[in-house]
Amino acid sequence: MRLLKAMLGQKGYTLTDLSPSGAVIPLNERLGFQHLNTATVLIPALPLPIWPSRIRISADPAEIERVLTGKQLQIYRDHARTAAAHHLLLTRERETCYVIYRRDRRKNLPVFASILYVSDPDLFKIGSTNMSRYLLFRHGILAMLAEVRTIIHRPKLSLMLTSPRRKMFKSERLKAEQIDNLYSELVCVPW
Repeated sequence: MRLLKAMLGQKGYTLTDLSPSGAVIPLNERLGFQHLNTATVLIPALPLPIWPSRIRISADPAEIERVLTGKQLQIYRDHARTAAAHHLLLTRERETCYVIYRRDRRKNLPVFASILYVSDPDLFKIGSTNMSRYLLFRHGILAMLAEVRTIIHRPKLSLMLTSPRRKMFKSERLKAEQIDNLYSELVCVPW
């Protein structure tokens, strides 16, 4: 506890606990951590035929590296070799949406993809059906899980989870809407 209090006593740091176990949540609350809004949708991967679209999906690292620029390219390079992050690029004509997801287990079933980052929520909404089909046929993923705060727009045919996983943070300078899933245990530790 002394080590924890010393860590929490440091000024100017933002601390996150994006995967607290049930027993840790009350302790975090007593230590001043706040809850993030983790309202989550489940986007099923339906193997139904879809109308041809102009959306292309690629997981090719060379293409991702070639297409992304600026901040998005830096985020990709920072996360390209992390153990849990998987990367996709959705393109439609000149628009691009860079997506980071992780394989996830629910009810001990490893058939979910949790969306951790979306660079263009508008294009993600349009391409979410294509992406879910891609993940189904390429990786056996039956559904995507996405926090509304990450994807902004709730896709059609998505279902709200009644009890999403909790996430917490403690900061003197950042607000909840400034906290994301990047540079965290979620991209580094597969489970």
